[in-house]
Amino acid sequence: MELREQSADVTTGQSCGLAAGTPHLQVLCCGGTGCKASNSHKIVDNLKAAIEENGIADKVDVLTTGCFGFCEKGPIVKIIPDNTFYTQVTPDDAIEIVKEHLIAGRRVDRLLYVDPKSGQTVSDSKHMDFYRKQERIALRNCGFIDPENIEEYIARDGYQAIANALFNQTPEEVIELIKKSGLRGRGGAGFPTGVKWGFARGYQSDEKFVVCNADEGDPGAFMDRSIMEGDPNSIIEAMTICGYCIGSNQGLIYIRAEYPLAVNRLKIAIAQAREYGLLGKNILGSDFSFDIEIRYGAGAFVCGEETALIHSMEGKRGEPTLKPPFPAEAGYNNKPTNVNNVETLANVPIILTKGADWFASIGTEKSKGTKVFALAGKINNVGLIEVPMGTTLREIIYDIGGGVKNGKKFKAVQTGGPSGGCLTEKHLDTPIDYEHLSAAGSMMGSGGMIVMDEDDCMVSVAKFYLEFTVGESCGKCTPCRIGNKRLLEILTRITEGNGTMEDLEMLKTLSETIKDTALCGLGQTSPNPVLSTINNFWDEYVEHVKQHKCRSKQCKALVTYSVDPTKCKGCGACKRNCPANAIMGDVRKPHIINPYECIRCGMCISRCRFDAIQIF
Repeated sequence: MELREQSADVTTGQSCGLAAGTPHLQVLCCGGTGCKASNSHKIVDNLKAAIEENGIADKVDVLTTGCFGFCEKGPIVKIIPDNTFYTQVTPDDAIEIVKEHLIAGRRVDRLLYVDPKSGQTVSDSKHMDFYRKQERIALRNCGFIDPENIEEYIARDGYQAIANALFNQTPEEVIELIKKSGLRGRGGAGFPTGVKWGFARGYQSDEKFVVCNADEGDPGAFMDRSIMEGDPNSIIEAMTICGYCIGSNQGLIYIRAEYPLAVNRLKIAIAQAREYGLLGKNILGSDFSFDIEIRYGAGAFVCGEETALIHSMEGKRGEPTLKPPFPAEAGYNNKPTNVNNVETLANVPIILTKGADWFASIGTEKSKGTKVFALAGKINNVGLIEVPMGTTLREIIYDIGGGVKNGKKFKAVQTGGPSGGCLTEKHLDTPIDYEHLSAAGSMMGSGGMIVMDEDDCMVSVAKFYLEFTVGESCGKCTPCRIGNKRLLEILTRITEGNGTMEDLEMLKTLSETIKDTALCGLGQTSPNPVLSTINNFWDEYVEHVKQHKCRSKQCKALVTYSVDPTKCKGCGACKRNCPANAIMGDVRKPHIINPYECIRCGMCISRCRFDAIQIF
């Protein structure tokens, strides 16, 4: 751990490896879900084998960490203390890294990041645009420590906050510090965390519960998963602190079963915390006891809503209930319950360690601290990022994200997941915080951020998100169960060329009605993609209805496939591969497509080597 602390002072110009006289090296390899899917575990195995074969096992440690964030360039291997950052590493590269870098002291240039602007290789992540504007607080340990070794977390001031709280602070004092920090719920609603804890403490009961909401269901979102995979002890410590503050002895982590790696690392962290006296009876020798259980969800998006989540844990249908009473008064088993999401909890220990004023100095007046986003879609640098509140969309998309893929024109960005809205070029200088995003017609949500380019049809985008929310609706309330289904039917008619101008007016009226009358947050926010795309891309909707045209050529019913006779060589590749037998023509003569038989699957485009297929 000491080596990793020193690495921040190492410059990229220094020599590296054991040849530079360094007595001990550490090799960090990303072990998040994304990199493991790209065989990062095999990279670790090969590194260890090569190190053993070369007789330097006593001088080099190989550690599996959580996500580094730069998913576009994974798997990532980082060497400490020279801070060399290798990208897109394969298992076959392990031997070369050991022989060249670790032993001979020569960096493997072909594995270094290449700056797209200068064309120069960059060996230190500090000098990469992707990291330059980030400030990692919730992600402070991800990619830095071994998440399956509690001692590494402790070495990074882990469990210091709970120890100080137990022996030097009252529950009321800790709650006041959380209030003073300005921390707000990172699950989407943005409710002040300290106020929420205060409510739960205020209710008297023989039993109370602390719940971690790890039911991350937004399409394209992986913020909470990465925190649990890379720094599970921060969640355990934060839940324990919350338990101390509200008077609870029992914690529950509600996590979707589709996160096996996160579940496994949480189990390891919980077992180690118990072994070290940091969970269970009389924590650290105090009179306070607290323990944690893991409960599994089945992937229902609606169970991200706290009352639906609680019902699911109780073995009931995952349906929301009208509030009040709030969970702080009557939650799990009808007892006072505090529910926070993963990212919110990840901020708690460091706030108590570094101070409320420190955290409050970051961000904007009403939105303090940082926010983690899963940056995805048509963006060059797909990954997990953490930026101070108030950072603009332009900075995230162009500075950190590296701009839109393939030189395409930026069209929109969806923030807040299925419940959010699509923001356009005119919103690029919008500071990212709760108030500004809401005013722009979107929302913070849990942190999904999907970038779209000129090839995306915004009517189809709205339809995609509505299909998701319709499928995930619990069906309890009529506005969400029936209203969203009617919205989807209208959008389907429009994308199939059967829409009318009356349909467009109905979309707006029905959307506003659903927002005002649905029972829970899922229903109340489900029309946001529809309303935001109507407001920002009205001309596209009108084109679909009046001209039966999709400018992005994404709505199959509104496009026509044809063959350019000047380019077609008559090779027959399109004809042989057409699943609908819609293509006719003789060998070495231009072919034609029967529009009445064509199912617009795009197979002909993928098979044509002469760019002869046109779409109108």
